[in-house]
Amino acid sequence: MGCGTKEPKITQLCLAAVQRLMTHEVVSEAAAGNIINMLWQLMENGLEELKLLQTVLVLLTTNTVVHDEILSKAIVLCFRLHFTKDNITNNTAAATVRQVVTVVFERMVAEDERFKGIVEQPTPVQGNTNRRSVSTLRPSAKDAYMLFQDLCQLVNADAPYWLVGMTEMTRTFGLELLESVLNDFPGVFLQHQEFSFLLKERVCPLVIKLFSPNIKFRQGSSSAASPAPVEKPYFPICMRLLRVVSVLIKHFYSLLVTECEIFLSLLVKFLDGEKPQWLRAVAVESVHRLCVQPHLLRSFCQSYDMKQHSTKVFRDIVNALGSFIQSLFIVPNTGNPAATNAPAGGSGSGAQAAAQGGPGAGGQGGSLITQAAFEYRGTWIPLMTVSVQGSAKATYLEMLDKVEPPSIPEGYAMSVAFSALLDLVRGITSMIERELAKEEEEVAVRREANPDQNAQAEPEAHLVWEEMVSACWCGLLAALSLLLDASTDETATESILKAELTMASLCGRLGLVTPRDAFITAICKASLPPHYTLTVLSSNATNLNNKAYSIQGQTVQIISPSSESHQQVVAVGQPLTVQPQGTVVLTAKNIQCMRTLLNLAHCHGAVLGTSWQLVLATLQHLVWILGLKPGVGGALKPGRAVEGPSTVLTTAVMTDLPFISNILSRLFESSQYLDDVSLHHLINALCSLSLEAMEMAYGTNKEPSLFAVAKLLETGLVNMDRIEILWRPLAGHLLEVCQHPNARMREWGAEAVTALIKAGLAYKHNPPLAQNQRLQLLLLNPLKELSNVLHADIRQKQLESVLQILQSQGDSLGPGWPLVLGVIGAIRNDQGESLIRTAFQCLQLVVTDFLPTMPCMCLQIVVDVAGSFGLQNQELNISLTSIGLLWNISDYFFQRGEAITQDLEREEAALQKQAREKGEPLNRPFHPAPPFDCLWLCLYAKLGQLCVDPRPAVRKSAGQTMFSTIAAHGTLLQQSTWHIVVWKVLFHLLDCVRKSSTTADKEKIESGGGNILIHHSRDTAEKQWAETWVLTLAGVARIFNTRRYLLQQLGDFFKAWEVLLDHIQSAALSKNNEVSLAALKSFQEILQIGTPVKDSAMPTEALALAVMGVPPVLIDPLSASGPGRHLLRSDSMLERLTRYNGAELQAPPQGEESALEDAALWWSAWNTWYRTGTDSTRPPSGGTGTDRPSFVPSQPFLTALVQIVPALYQHIETGFSMEDLRKLGVILHGAVSIPISSDASPFILPSYTEAVLTSLQEAVLTALDVLQKAICVGPESLQVMYPAIFEQLLLFVEFSCKPPQYGKLETKHVANAKYNQIQLFTPAEWVALNYVPFAERSLEVVVDQYQKTACHKAVINEKVLQNIIKTLRMPLGLKYACPSESTWKLAVSSLLKVLSIGLPVARQHASSGMFETMWPELANAFEDFLFTKSTPPDNVSIQEFQKNEAIDVEVVQLISTEILPFANFIPKDFVGQIMTMLNKGSIHSQSSSFTEAEIDVRMREEFSKVCFETLLQFSFSNKVSTPQEGYISRMALSVLLKRSQDVLRRYVDDERLSGRCPLPRQQVTEIIFVLKAISTLMDSLKKTQPENVDGTTWAQVIALYPTLVECITCSSSEVSSALKEALGPFKDFMQPPVSRVQNGES
Repeated sequence: MGCGTKEPKITQLCLAAVQRLMTHEVVSEAAAGNIINMLWQLMENGLEELKLLQTVLVLLTTNTVVHDEILSKAIVLCFRLHFTKDNITNNTAAATVRQVVTVVFERMVAEDERFKGIVEQPTPVQGNTNRRSVSTLRPSAKDAYMLFQDLCQLVNADAPYWLVGMTEMTRTFGLELLESVLNDFPGVFLQHQEFSFLLKERVCPLVIKLFSPNIKFRQGSSSAASPAPVEKPYFPICMRLLRVVSVLIKHFYSLLVTECEIFLSLLVKFLDGEKPQWLRAVAVESVHRLCVQPHLLRSFCQSYDMKQHSTKVFRDIVNALGSFIQSLFIVPNTGNPAATNAPAGGSGSGAQAAAQGGPGAGGQGGSLITQAAFEYRGTWIPLMTVSVQGSAKATYLEMLDKVEPPSIPEGYAMSVAFSALLDLVRGITSMIERELAKEEEEVAVRREANPDQNAQAEPEAHLVWEEMVSACWCGLLAALSLLLDASTDETATESILKAELTMASLCGRLGLVTPRDAFITAICKASLPPHYTLTVLSSNATNLNNKAYSIQGQTVQIISPSSESHQQVVAVGQPLTVQPQGTVVLTAKNIQCMRTLLNLAHCHGAVLGTSWQLVLATLQHLVWILGLKPGVGGALKPGRAVEGPSTVLTTAVMTDLPFISNILSRLFESSQYLDDVSLHHLINALCSLSLEAMEMAYGTNKEPSLFAVAKLLETGLVNMDRIEILWRPLAGHLLEVCQHPNARMREWGAEAVTALIKAGLAYKHNPPLAQNQRLQLLLLNPLKELSNVLHADIRQKQLESVLQILQSQGDSLGPGWPLVLGVIGAIRNDQGESLIRTAFQCLQLVVTDFLPTMPCMCLQIVVDVAGSFGLQNQELNISLTSIGLLWNISDYFFQRGEAITQDLEREEAALQKQAREKGEPLNRPFHPAPPFDCLWLCLYAKLGQLCVDPRPAVRKSAGQTMFSTIAAHGTLLQQSTWHIVVWKVLFHLLDCVRKSSTTADKEKIESGGGNILIHHSRDTAEKQWAETWVLTLAGVARIFNTRRYLLQQLGDFFKAWEVLLDHIQSAALSKNNEVSLAALKSFQEILQIGTPVKDSAMPTEALALAVMGVPPVLIDPLSASGPGRHLLRSDSMLERLTRYNGAELQAPPQGEESALEDAALWWSAWNTWYRTGTDSTRPPSGGTGTDRPSFVPSQPFLTALVQIVPALYQHIETGFSMEDLRKLGVILHGAVSIPISSDASPFILPSYTEAVLTSLQEAVLTALDVLQKAICVGPESLQVMYPAIFEQLLLFVEFSCKPPQYGKLETKHVANAKYNQIQLFTPAEWVALNYVPFAERSLEVVVDQYQKTACHKAVINEKVLQNIIKTLRMPLGLKYACPSESTWKLAVSSLLKVLSIGLPVARQHASSGMFETMWPELANAFEDFLFTKSTPPDNVSIQEFQKNEAIDVEVVQLISTEILPFANFIPKDFVGQIMTMLNKGSIHSQSSSFTEAEIDVRMREEFSKVCFETLLQFSFSNKVSTPQEGYISRMALSVLLKRSQDVLRRYVDDERLSGRCPLPRQQVTEIIFVLKAISTLMDSLKKTQPENVDGTTWAQVIALYPTLVECITCSSSEVSSALKEALGPFKDFMQPPVSRVQNGES
């Protein structure tokens, strides 16, 4: 009522009151109707319009009582107020209308909530003829329905059904209301069929109808052409329509599939270049709105693109966006008002410059502009920030207040389209990836639930995703590539790249190879410099579908960077290609793209598959241009390019490089997260890249690209845990790289392979390598393959890595040992020293540290390898050291013998089993021998090979080692094995050495390499081989000696013995002194075997060792047969030996068999000795004395030869025959008679003045002595040999006067040899030794022996005494002419000794006639000696002379004591001879000429006296049996007396005549002699029986008396004293004569 007053104040108060009532909800339905009617009145009167609106709003919002017509009236009221003249009212009303509409729909939503629980029986919807009432709807819903229906009517400019009373309405407002309802309450339309029906039947047709002007309009087309004028598009409606369409599509797509297809097609059309700019801008915004709803996009795809006859809407949308962007760059901006008006961005000047001024101006403009922009072929488009990523915040779709189309700033459309593109990509990819992830999870869960079934994802989803991607990728790629090319802003570039990256990865995940490769190609292209057309990336993005991906030769043309690039140049580098010269430029954008590429590979490596090739090829080129070079482990580090203009990098990129190289490394590190298939793709890609790099590196010395190799290494290193699956391709390829001719390339190949192998072995695999032999061998195999590479640097690398592997993993190599050892042993002589040295270091390490850890089967390989190092000829020291290693190895075998034996036997059993299964024989060297012995045999065989190496030092070392090992460790061998050792090893070696020695070169070797001087004893190959021969023979002999008992148990010991002796003989007869002497020493050694040492001389331990054949070290093999100090290697050695050889310790039985066998052995040895002796002492035949003999055996050799006799003889004495003795004699004689060369004589004879025996002569005498002693104690049969021994010795005695001849060789006496000055160029003179001492010693022996054996039958029968005398006759006869004075003296004394023994024997056997012939010899000997033809030397002193005379006297005394007294047993002739001799001695011939001789004779007064006395004694002896003898002596006496008379007479006369003058000395001497003879005669007469003296003698004696008296007057005192002595004795005869009768009676 109050309001009815139309009084403003009252009305206001009333309205306020009504509002308050409503607020307190006290209004009933009727009251509400009244209120509305009242308000209507006020509205019609135009009162309090704002208050009205407020009241309506309060009424409708506070309660739900207002329905149906009342409600519609209230709404109409608001609409009417909207169209007043008052702006404020209009706006308020508009807001109120919006709110009221919202309230109506909210009520409906609330109502639905209330009835939610009650399930209704929905009635089928009939063809809805009555549009005004819908009986099935509840009240609020009905209101809403009616309202919405009328809104559609109003927009379509039809009359409303429900909103009665509407006067006017605008389309724009209607569209806004429609949009807000659709947008805010989509649930209403989706839940209620009635509403859905409205949407389909009313809204969509309406929209399509309203769109029509826009569709038909072509910008710039003249209206004249068309019959009817075309309605121009109207911005406000168009824009609102698009908003409605957006909402429809967004919320009701599922209801309006067909309609949406139309809408979307329209949208796409609006993007056309011919449409007005504002229309395009608004359309782009709408498209953007769609792009941020990926699920919607998916629905499009499902509904249209995947249906057969439908438009490919999704694809069209994307392509339209793409072409829209392209058109922006291409279409010139002329018809566009935006180009003339200053654009909103305010940077028009730049834009115009770019648009009009072409590239140059653009360039300048670009330099001023800081704004982000795109630029392409002179078109410059700024980039604005249009919306936050992921939300489509539109600008022009929100301009609801504008009626005129606004001016669009330049770049706006581009910016929106750009955002739309990015959002599209982001949306699709994130959606699909989310779903993929979810699906994978579900699959995993299902797998866990029942692992048997192979859970698969449902294929429909995949089909949709694949279709979506297939539909959009072309358009996206085209647009993105273009944008990327045009982008000048880092952020924009980043976004584009990110989009391309995510697309690529998505395609990869979905397995769409072509699109994936296309996106990747785009990124790759963008990374490389402009026009750097890698063939990999060469085809265009447009014809990608028919492109085959392959990597062929890289043909690259380089054009100078295009001027349209406004990018900052950050790097200038070398292109990695063959042809182009010059440099290429990298911009900041290239680097950015590269980082994206890295990112792609890093994060999405798993889906790259074959595109790895693209990615890696590009990275390789970039890395090359940036000058990154691989470092340790394959990581790339900045390094300088080697040739060409060096790489130029700005500081900007320099700071980036570490980051890039880091990512590059991380990229390959992340390969550990790839699955096996992806990993294989990666490896294959790297391999083909690498192959390409190898191709390029052929034939050039240009630095190759090592990218691929380095990365293969990195990849391998990080995937160690599953190395097995990628090892074969990886290693196989790297091995190829290792054979590349380019050194740098090769080096890296080797680095990679070896690093991988080392890492693989060091890696903690699961299961560990020790249990996974296959993997271990797989890893080691490439190491072995490297041995086939010929390049030294590779082999060096290989060996260094072996060394490192040994140092780090040596303990765990296990079954890998044969491989490793094979590598170490794969050395050849054509490789350099350094390689061999490295390999050898490895071997040394193996031998010192790893023998115990390796399987025993490998020990043989170790032996072979060590042997091969011995045989290589590059480095002598290594050869020698390797022999040392063999010795160490043998020690190891010895120490670990038992363990090794067990292991080997286990292996052997397994192998034999295999061999049996295969039906083949077991193939192993030395097969029948046990495996452990085979190991030793291999070792010996290797050493044997080394013993005949061409280098002397190696031979020597190997020989020593071999014999030492056999000596030290031979006890471990089985008996059967010894057989092989003897025949296959030792004798084989001897044969080889003998052969080499006899054929060796005699040329002189100047120096031993470098400036080493060679001693003259080793300066020819022959001499060097001689040393080897010596060593070998000695070694073998020593083994035969020490292992005698063991070897004798072999069946063919005798045969072996014969062979050994044959070797000794051939060596002894070799023309090399060293060899021949050594051979004899070996001979001696094997002969000393049989002289076992007495137990007392040896501690038990040494005895045990001796029995087992561990040799005591001999002090000197020539002199000592006893043990020296034996060297024991360890305390427990004895125990160990006894353990191994318990059986051998029992000495062999001494049965008859062994004795017989021994005899055979010894006789074999004797025959060898005899042959050797005969050949070596046979004098050379032919040739005159001047020719130098081919070979004269040396003294030491001969000495050794002879020294063998005693030892040998002991063993053969039982069968030694006269014939053997004769043979021996020949050899001894031959040996003694061999001369020595003058340059050797000072060493053999201390000095020629001393009388010493040489060792040879000593030996000869010793030998004879041994024989003699043996004969002495031997049986009768032996004793017949005495004479032969005498004969031999007497031959030697003759040497004193007649040195032996050696062939026709001229020898000089020692004293004359010129060995003080060495004469060059003349052959050395041969010196006969000083044989005197030898002969004299022999003589002494003869005497000694004769004293013992004089009575022996054989000695008597063989006329030994006669021979002795006959031999002595020579020195006795020569007397002073003997070479040495001592000789004849010794001869005399010997003769005397012999006779003193022999004469009684001779007398005893007088009757037998055995001594008949001796007597004349003896007489002659006396004669020759006492009356020698030689004169004493002038310098003989008186004392000497007296001594000599005393000797003569002794002889005469012998005659007087031993011969004359027994005259009746002695032949008469002999006695006669003796008497004559005595006579001769006692009478001095009275020749008037006084020669020296006579003086001498005369001076032998004592001698004469003795002769005379003897003569007299004999004359007056009563034993004279025969008148003849008496006659002789009497006659002699009378001669003497007569001579005395004459002398005295003559003297007296001369004395008178001479007066005072003294007489000559001779005459005085003579007279004195005569006087002495008279006094001697007187003495004799006094001693004899008177009856023995006959009368004539007396007469003559007495007749002398007067003459003597006459001499008294002589003046010489000497004569006087002699006279006195002569006269004195007469007194004894002066007595009165006695009567004869008396005398006769008495």
